[in-house]
Amino acid sequence: MYKLSGGCHCRNIIVQLQLAHAAGAYRPRACDCDFCSKHGAAYVSDPHGSLIIHLKDERSVGRYRQGNALADLLLCRKCGVLVGALYDSGAGLYGAVNARVIDAGTKFGAQQTVSPQTLDAAAKAQRWQQLWFPNVRIGS
Repeated sequence: MYKLSGGCHCRNIIVQLQLAHAAGAYRPRACDCDFCSKHGAAYVSDPHGSLIIHLKDERSVGRYRQGNALADLLLCRKCGVLVGALYDSGAGLYGAVNARVIDAGTKFGAQQTVSPQTLDAAAKAQRWQQLWFPNVRIGS
């Protein structure tokens, strides 16, 4: 497993990832919706990896839902950084991390554009469960 870490600018939200492959094997997915485009987000995830999210001050963590309102976009209210997205399937918590919050020096593969807004709600949920980190843990 390959371990990576990162977080928002003020470090209120910290992420710890374990990937099955080296970072260069992953092509961050740049969602073309208005919200993600305005934040410059490109997401990385691994269904065979793991994700732990540490929140220093939960009151300073924002969650924003848009589109089908299925996933929470996780933002820091202190510094404004979009850290990632979470989807609660009812059977488990899935997540993807904005590749831009991973600590400097990490080299991912070429970014790819994706258009989840072309999918209906059921197709989005199914896709996230196939691509995103499963069993995400959140703690302080």
